[in-house]
Amino acid sequence: MTDSTPTTSATPDGYAGLRVEKRGHTAIVTLTNPPAHTWTADSLSALTRLVGDLDADRDIYALVITGDGEKFFSAGADLKLFADGDKGRAATMAKRFGDAFEALAGFRGVSIAAINGYAMGGGLECALACDLRIAESHAVMALPEATVGLLPCAGGTQWLSWTVGESWAKRMVLLGERVDAETALRIGLADEIASKGESLAKALQWAERVQAQSPTSVAACKQLIQGARHAAPWSRLPAEREAFVALFDTEDQREGVQAFLGKRSPQWRNR
Repeated sequence: MTDSTPTTSATPDGYAGLRVEKRGHTAIVTLTNPPAHTWTADSLSALTRLVGDLDADRDIYALVITGDGEKFFSAGADLKLFADGDKGRAATMAKRFGDAFEALAGFRGVSIAAINGYAMGGGLECALACDLRIAESHAVMALPEATVGLLPCAGGTQWLSWTVGESWAKRMVLLGERVDAETALRIGLADEIASKGESLAKALQWAERVQAQSPTSVAACKQLIQGARHAAPWSRLPAEREAFVALFDTEDQREGVQAFLGKRSPQWRNR
């Protein structure tokens, strides 16, 4: 079970726009740029750095990301940044978005988005970069960039298509269709619905379940599952077998088998 006592609190000057807390083997990342938790160049850089730090922390197995308060997960980018048509600023922001959410998607553990309100544009792309999504009953999700002459540039067109299929991706991107929690669950955009104010608690319950899994096995499995997005299954089968054998170089493999045979709970070392 996860220790409910935070072991590390946020360092406000450490990760701009983010509050970070560690509970047991789980890192909780809260978006804190009120009122709508829009992303800035600094907060995107902070997320990139934070994920790298969490990847290096062998004691962290899961990451939960949510928005502060009850109304917004994140409204994406602040459109005021693009009002003057500066292509240089657009290129900088596009790279920061890409770096941040690709880092999040590549996090070696399990990432869970607790969508506690509006997840619009870059806010939804952040959630899409996570492995799993829990939407509160009042949440609304959309990729409305084309409505203002832009397009999703942080993985939205790709990850949304992979997650919900081409037809619904086109409805959301090309028609600007907003999706409520019930629809998100039906089309696979959300994995579960939680009552208002309860998505974080549910996400932490899922994070506890991650701790029963070998973190080295989870990291290998995640790479294989995500690799199926880019290649036919038959071409990935040899990699699956190679990853299976490679686990025999880890302490966790020996611990897992010995714990099962000894009828005890495993003590994972993440190595």
